Amino acid sequence: METSNRYRFKTISEYHKLAGLPKPAHPLVSVVNMEDVNMPVNGRSKTIIFDFYSIALKRVPDARIKYGQQMSDFDDGVLFFMAPGQVFTVEINQDKTHRPTGWMILFHSDLLWQTHLAKTIKDYDFFSYALFEALHVSETEEAMLNSIATLVKNETKSNIDHFTQNVVIAQIELLLNYAQRFYGRQFITRKAINHQLLDRLEHIVKDYFEHDDLGNRGLPTVTYIAERLNVSPGYLSGLLKTLIGQNTQQYLHQKLIDLAKERLSTTNLSVSEIAYALGFEHLQSFTKLFKSKTKLTPSAFRQSFN
Repeated sequence: METSNRYRFKTISEYHKLAGLPKPAHPLVSVVNMEDVNMPVNGRSKTIIFDFYSIALKRVPDARIKYGQQMSDFDDGVLFFMAPGQVFTVEINQDKTHRPTGWMILFHSDLLWQTHLAKTIKDYDFFSYALFEALHVSETEEAMLNSIATLVKNETKSNIDHFTQNVVIAQIELLLNYAQRFYGRQFITRKAINHQLLDRLEHIVKDYFEHDDLGNRGLPTVTYIAERLNVSPGYLSGLLKTLIGQNTQQYLHQKLIDLAKERLSTTNLSVSEIAYALGFEHLQSFTKLFKSKTKLTPSAFRQSFN
């Protein structure tokens, strides 16, 4: 369906038709060569919504891509993931004539029906809005991903039989698992960017806990912290797990316990006052968390200093 420069595709066949591509050999999965795509563009941008999954390895020279609220340059080529219903906008420099290169694997959620991937695909965090940085792959990694895309394409072009679904799903799942590995590698190799993010995280958390109105604001959520950093909750947890061995929730709890220890040992505030000041609605919740992290109740911890 088209509205001005906004396109929403319910089926893969609809996308093929508007993109000037032949009818897909399989109704639920297709591998598209980006050089073959001829999407109409009236103006400098187009917005696309797929009602199916998309995995793409793209190079789009002289274009910026908006995914959720984030803008990315795709000159160098990145691996890009979209879940059904997500919004993807391309802003094109019309003074340039370079065509995009790469490929897209499009697959409908119905393809996953009664497969293991139907249950686990939600665990792949890169199908999320507000990803802090796209996945940049090495030449070796790109060659590996290209080979998987080729296998999926060849399978959909061969005679479809009762093995087709399992073979295609196995290749898609393999690609997703490689993507998880590559993200882990990127967390490690892009140390400067990651440590800048950690510095910002420390500042945001410190500022939140030092706010005078913390008792009314309540405890910070993982979503709140991720939004302040312009990253997805899953990406942030994955990064922290790789760098410091804790996910975001564990990190926030540790910061909270450190602050509680400081107030228990340096102030005369009651345990209830400290719990409320740290954003807890109920003393029992504070006591339970504190004991789970320190093996002591807040009162026992305070007494250890007397």
